[in-house]
Amino acid sequence: MSELATLGGGCFWCLEAALRQLRGVEEIISGYAGGSLENPDYRRVCDGDSGHAEVVQIRFDPAIIDYRSLLDAFFVIHDPTTRNRQGNDVGSQYRSVIFTHSAEQDRVARERIAELGAEGIWPDPIVTEVLPAPRFWPAEDYHQDYLAKNPFQGYCQAVVAPKAAKLRQAFAARLKED
Repeated sequence: MSELATLGGGCFWCLEAALRQLRGVEEIISGYAGGSLENPDYRRVCDGDSGHAEVVQIRFDPAIIDYRSLLDAFFVIHDPTTRNRQGNDVGSQYRSVIFTHSAEQDRVARERIAELGAEGIWPDPIVTEVLPAPRFWPAEDYHQDYLAKNPFQGYCQAVVAPKAAKLRQAFAARLKED
Protein backbone atom coordinates (compact mmCIF):
# COMPACT_ATOMS: atom_id res chain seq x y z
CA MET A 1 0.00 0.00 0.00
CA SER A 2 1.51 3.32 -1.03
CA GLU A 3 1.96 6.42 1.13
CA LEU A 4 2.19 10.14 0.45
CA ALA A 5 5.04 12.51 1.25
CA THR A 6 4.93 16.26 0.59
CA LEU A 7 8.25 18.08 0.54
CA GLY A 8 9.39 21.61 -0.27
CA GLY A 9 13.02 22.50 -0.76
CA GLY A 10 13.32 25.27 -3.30
CA CYS A 11 12.20 24.95 -6.88
CA PHE A 12 9.79 22.05 -7.36
CA TRP A 13 11.41 21.25 -10.72
CA CYS A 14 14.59 20.26 -8.86
CA LEU A 15 12.88 18.07 -6.29
CA GLU A 16 10.70 16.37 -8.88
CA ALA A 17 13.55 15.62 -11.30
CA ALA A 18 15.81 14.24 -8.58
CA LEU A 19 13.36 12.25 -6.45
CA ARG A 20 11.52 10.62 -9.37
CA GLN A 21 14.70 8.61 -10.03
CA LEU A 22 14.34 6.61 -6.83
CA ARG A 23 13.05 3.06 -6.82
CA GLY A 24 9.77 2.98 -4.92
CA VAL A 25 8.64 6.42 -6.06
CA GLU A 26 5.45 5.63 -7.92
CA GLU A 27 4.25 9.14 -8.77
CA ILE A 28 5.48 12.65 -8.15
CA ILE A 29 3.51 15.84 -8.77
CA SER A 30 4.80 19.39 -8.56
CA GLY A 31 2.44 21.76 -6.77
CA TYR A 32 1.77 24.23 -4.01
CA ALA A 33 0.97 23.85 -0.31
CA GLY A 34 0.99 25.78 2.92
CA GLY A 35 -0.63 29.04 1.93
CA SER A 36 -3.96 30.76 2.31
CA LEU A 37 -4.87 31.31 -1.33
CA GLU A 38 -7.46 29.01 -2.88
CA ASN A 39 -6.48 27.67 -6.33
CA PRO A 40 -2.96 29.14 -6.39
CA ASP A 41 -1.14 29.48 -9.67
CA TYR A 42 2.54 29.86 -10.48
CA ARG A 43 2.44 33.63 -10.93
CA ARG A 44 0.70 34.22 -7.59
CA VAL A 45 2.98 31.81 -5.73
CA CYS A 46 6.10 33.39 -7.30
CA ASP A 47 4.87 36.83 -6.18
CA GLY A 48 5.43 35.51 -2.65
CA ASP A 49 2.10 36.78 -1.29
CA SER A 50 0.13 33.52 -1.19
CA GLY A 51 2.07 31.85 1.62
CA HIS A 52 2.38 28.69 -0.47
CA ALA A 53 5.63 26.80 -0.93
CA GLU A 54 6.61 25.08 -4.14
CA VAL A 55 6.41 21.41 -3.18
CA VAL A 56 6.28 17.94 -4.61
CA GLN A 57 3.76 15.36 -3.54
CA ILE A 58 5.22 11.90 -3.78
CA ARG A 59 3.33 8.62 -3.83
CA PHE A 60 5.81 5.95 -2.75
CA ASP A 61 5.88 2.29 -1.84
CA PRO A 62 7.27 2.03 1.73
CA ALA A 63 8.16 -1.62 1.11
CA ILE A 64 10.69 -0.40 -1.48
CA ILE A 65 11.74 2.98 -0.08
CA ASP A 66 10.93 3.97 3.47
CA TYR A 67 10.04 7.50 4.52
CA ARG A 68 13.37 8.05 6.29
CA SER A 69 15.29 7.18 3.10
CA LEU A 70 13.09 9.54 1.12
CA LEU A 71 13.93 12.29 3.62
CA ASP A 72 17.64 11.45 3.34
CA ALA A 73 17.42 12.00 -0.44
CA PHE A 74 15.51 15.26 0.15
CA PHE A 75 18.26 16.55 2.45
CA VAL A 76 20.99 15.65 -0.05
CA ILE A 77 19.51 17.75 -2.86
CA HIS A 78 18.79 21.02 -1.07
CA ASP A 79 20.24 23.25 1.62
CA PRO A 80 18.05 22.91 4.72
CA THR A 81 19.93 25.69 6.51
CA THR A 82 18.76 28.66 4.44
CA ARG A 83 15.41 30.14 5.36
CA ASN A 84 13.27 31.09 2.36
CA ARG A 85 16.07 30.55 -0.12
CA GLN A 86 17.68 27.94 -2.34
CA GLY A 87 20.55 29.32 -4.39
CA ASN A 88 19.31 32.29 -6.39
CA ASP A 89 15.66 31.41 -5.68
CA VAL A 90 14.58 33.71 -2.85
CA GLY A 91 11.22 33.94 -1.09
CA SER A 92 9.00 31.98 1.26
CA GLN A 93 7.79 29.88 -1.67
CA TYR A 94 11.27 28.28 -1.71
CA ARG A 95 11.39 27.40 1.99
CA SER A 96 12.54 24.05 3.28
CA VAL A 97 9.46 22.27 4.61
CA ILE A 98 8.24 18.77 5.32
CA PHE A 99 4.45 18.49 5.32
CA THR A 100 3.62 15.30 7.21
CA HIS A 101 0.68 13.01 6.51
CA SER A 102 0.75 11.09 9.81
CA ALA A 103 2.05 11.20 13.35
CA GLU A 104 4.68 8.63 12.33
CA GLN A 105 5.95 10.84 9.50
CA ASP A 106 6.11 13.78 11.93
CA ARG A 107 8.13 11.70 14.38
CA VAL A 108 10.54 10.41 11.71
CA ALA A 109 11.03 13.88 10.20
CA ARG A 110 11.79 15.52 13.55
CA GLU A 111 14.06 12.65 14.56
CA ARG A 112 15.99 12.79 11.28
CA ILE A 113 16.42 16.58 11.50
CA ALA A 114 17.80 16.20 15.04
CA GLU A 115 20.19 13.44 13.93
CA LEU A 116 21.44 15.44 10.94
CA GLY A 117 21.90 18.50 13.13
CA ALA A 118 23.93 16.47 15.62
CA GLU A 119 26.08 15.07 12.80
CA GLY A 120 27.16 18.62 11.92
CA ILE A 121 26.94 18.09 8.17
CA TRP A 122 26.14 21.78 7.63
CA PRO A 123 27.88 24.65 9.42
CA ASP A 124 24.52 26.32 10.14
CA PRO A 125 21.45 24.91 11.92
CA ILE A 126 18.71 23.17 9.95
CA VAL A 127 15.67 25.44 9.52
CA THR A 128 13.39 22.94 7.78
CA GLU A 129 9.82 23.30 9.03
CA VAL A 130 7.81 20.19 9.93
CA LEU A 131 4.07 20.82 9.66
CA PRO A 132 0.88 18.81 9.17
CA ALA A 133 0.10 18.43 5.48
CA PRO A 134 -2.34 21.11 4.31
CA ARG A 135 -4.29 20.99 1.09
CA PHE A 136 -2.09 20.27 -1.92
CA TRP A 137 -2.70 22.08 -5.18
CA PRO A 138 -1.14 20.52 -8.32
CA ALA A 139 0.86 22.99 -10.37
CA GLU A 140 0.00 23.75 -13.97
CA ASP A 141 0.65 20.94 -16.47
CA TYR A 142 3.74 22.58 -17.96
CA HIS A 143 5.50 22.27 -14.56
CA GLN A 144 5.11 18.49 -14.43
CA ASP A 145 8.21 16.48 -15.44
CA TYR A 146 9.81 19.80 -16.30
CA LEU A 147 13.42 18.65 -16.78
CA ALA A 148 12.43 15.85 -19.15
CA LYS A 149 10.36 18.29 -21.22
CA ASN A 150 12.95 21.11 -21.13
CA PRO A 151 16.44 19.57 -20.87
CA PHE A 152 18.15 22.41 -22.75
CA GLN A 153 16.49 25.28 -20.87
CA GLY A 154 19.16 27.34 -19.06
CA TYR A 155 17.81 26.89 -15.51
CA CYS A 156 17.45 23.16 -16.09
CA GLN A 157 21.04 22.83 -17.26
CA ALA A 158 22.49 25.05 -14.53
CA VAL A 159 20.38 24.04 -11.51
CA VAL A 160 17.91 21.18 -12.05
CA ALA A 161 20.12 18.67 -13.86
CA PRO A 162 23.03 19.03 -11.38
CA LYS A 163 20.68 18.30 -8.46
CA ALA A 164 19.35 15.22 -10.25
CA ALA A 165 22.95 14.14 -10.89
CA LYS A 166 23.84 14.71 -7.22
CA LEU A 167 21.03 12.39 -6.19
CA ARG A 168 22.15 9.74 -8.71
CA GLN A 169 25.64 9.82 -7.23
CA ALA A 170 24.52 9.73 -3.58
CA PHE A 171 21.79 7.10 -4.08
CA ALA A 172 23.17 4.96 -6.91
CA ALA A 173 22.04 1.73 -5.24
CA ARG A 174 18.45 3.00 -4.92
CA LEU A 175 17.86 4.22 -8.49
CA LYS A 176 15.18 2.89 -10.78
CA GLU A 177 16.37 0.64 -13.56
CA ASP A 178 16.14 2.21 -17.01
